[in-house]
Amino acid sequence: MYDQKQQEAARAIRREVIGDDDTQADPTAPEGFRDYLTAMAWGVWTRGGPLSTRDRSLLVLAMTAATGRMGQFRVHVDAAARAGVSDAEVDELLFQITAYCGAPAGSAALAVLREARADREAA
Repeated sequence: MYDQKQQEAARAIRREVIGDDDTQADPTAPEGFRDYLTAMAWGVWTRGGPLSTRDRSLLVLAMTAATGRMGQFRVHVDAAARAGVSDAEVDELLFQITAYCGAPAGSAALAVLREARADREAA
């Protein structure tokens, strides 16, 4: 597990990318699960190295769509602009997802993307 400094860095990048929305918090989860999830999923974003926050965002969008994790795909679609990803880049990503993961994955991602953009426009 990460030490306290690494845990704080993981929380900070999570807040930076997806904001203060705590939709992933589940009061029924075992104690410590949330911290573990944050450390694992967001700690990797704090590693530095050649991947930018934008790069990591695009990768997470592709991986969540490829594995059918549409709830997480939606979280990251909503956060894409804060991570430096444009709508045009997400649109282009749909072609990659469809080509490499198949039409069902691409179509499911498109449906989530449409819903997210409609919600954004309505806000």
